[in-house]
Formats: sequence, structure tokens, C-alpha cells
Amino acid sequence: MKTVFIGDIHGRDTWKQIVESEKPGHVVFMGDYFDSFDIGAAEQIHNFKEIIEYRESNQSHVVMLIGNHDLHYFTGDNGTSGFQHSMYLTLHELVEANKHHMQMAYQYKDFLCTHAGVSPEWLEGCGWDGQESIVRFVNQVWKHQPGRFKFRGFDAYGDDTFQTPVWIRPKSLQRACQDHWIRKEFIQIVGHTEVDKIDMKGKSTGGRYYYIDALPAGQYLVHDDENGLTLGTIKYERNIV
Repeated sequence: MKTVFIGDIHGRDTWKQIVESEKPGHVVFMGDYFDSFDIGAAEQIHNFKEIIEYRESNQSHVVMLIGNHDLHYFTGDNGTSGFQHSMYLTLHELVEANKHHMQMAYQYKDFLCTHAGVSPEWLEGCGWDGQESIVRFVNQVWKHQPGRFKFRGFDAYGDDTFQTPVWIRPKSLQRACQDHWIRKEFIQIVGHTEVDKIDMKGKSTGGRYYYIDALPAGQYLVHDDENGLTLGTIKYERNIV
């Protein structure tokens, strides 16, 4: 089965070209469906609804992760750059109505997928005992204690090792996991921090982290049993609603 991992959407409809080209059996969206500096709110909403329709169509098994640019429409926390104040009530109602389609964490084989990455410091701060499934624990925290995912660090960029799975930055994520068994057990696939290209050789990550917020560069990840992880590329052609 072919699986595609698609980075931060921010209103872009690039995902439709990707699924048409790849015809995957499995799609993982890394979150951040909203907030854009060049795509209007109406188009963002239309695009999000199309992703929901695609998920409901059963053409592929679809996982929709939650990003920080989605979280603040659940919680009302407007501290994130790009927060659309005038659209808050509309977007709040939209994400709440579709909350059952979305989740914070997902595991595929030995890939641990969240929007920004899972730090053991954050897990332990939420009461994780080191035994329970990380994915189950993270999703249960989201269900029962959603406030745990709000921005909580001292660094304005979110570069703290105890930051949440929708906020932590790459350097802090790797530092937090460096001496923890999570690094050996899982390869983390995340979005959140935009990159010019996806580092497939793992020169700076040891091959244990893939940062895939690269849709502006037309890049995404593909996995199949024959080839493992490979780089997918596509030329972005924006559809105007």
C-alpha cells in the first residue's frame, strides 16, 4: 500500500494534485489547514471541507492531524501569527463540527506522526508513565485536557524542549529525544517548521526525523513496502474558488 504524508496545508489545494498523481491507499495530513497570508478565508474553508469530503469518500484511508493553526480555533487562543479574528466564530464552529475527523497523533509502522513532534519532557509533564502507547496517550490528552496543547514555552518561536506536539521546533525536539528510547523506537514525521526541501539523506537528523512542511516547494513524502520512504514532488497549481 502506498502512503503519502502531506505537509502544512494553509488553505492550499495542492493535496488534490498529489492524491490524483499518487493514487495512494493511505493519506496523512500533518495539519494547519487554516491561516494564510495570500489565500482568503472563504477559500481556506472550502479547501478544508473538500479534505473532509475526501476523507468521508473512503477513496483512501485518511488521517487528519491537528496543527497549531487549527488548535486556536478550537481553544480561542489567538496568540498564533495569522489568527483570523474576524473569522473566529465561523472557523470555531467548523472545526468543532469536524472534531471527530481529527486527531493529535498517529502511528504508521515505526513512524510517529504529529504536527510538530513529541517531546518526552512534554509527555512526562502530562503524566505519561513511559508504558502506555504514546499515540493513545497523546490523543487521550487531547480528548480530556486540550489545554495541554497550548503554547507553553519561554521562547517566542517555540524552541523549548518541553513544548507541545503542535508547537515544538526541530532543534528542541531532537535535543529532547536525544538520550531517550523514543528516538530509537520511532522515526518522527512532522510539519510545522517550513523547510526549503525535505532532507531525505538525514544529514542533520540521523534519519530519525523528517520535517515535511514543504508544500510551497512542491514536496511531500511517499512510503511503500517496496521502496520505503521516498520524496514526492509536484508543481503547485492553485485552483481558485
